[in-house]
Amino acid sequence: MDATARRRWFGALVLFAALALLVAGDTVLKGRMGPVGFLIYWLVCFGLTGVAVVVAMLDYRAVRFRMREENRRLLDSTLRQIESDAQARPQRQKPAQGKPEV
Repeated sequence: MDATARRRWFGALVLFAALALLVAGDTVLKGRMGPVGFLIYWLVCFGLTGVAVVVAMLDYRAVRFRMREENRRLLDSTLRQIESDAQARPQRQKPAQGKPEV
């Protein structure tokens, strides 16, 4: 598995864990925790959501970098192709400038 797949799987798992905590905290655990437990529980949920956002931003940055590199390679290969096509084309004779010979 490459770095992109690992990063996306990790982000998805963290986001799923935050979602599971959100659902459990709003249904099963509602009213069963003390004030300190409640605060810690929701801080963990918020922290997991923050980690998911950071992973998404890192993935965005990596994809943007990869696209920039691919665009550079494409431009370079296109310019090389145009240059090789121009060199392979037979050269036209340019008419002489100045006075015609008599």
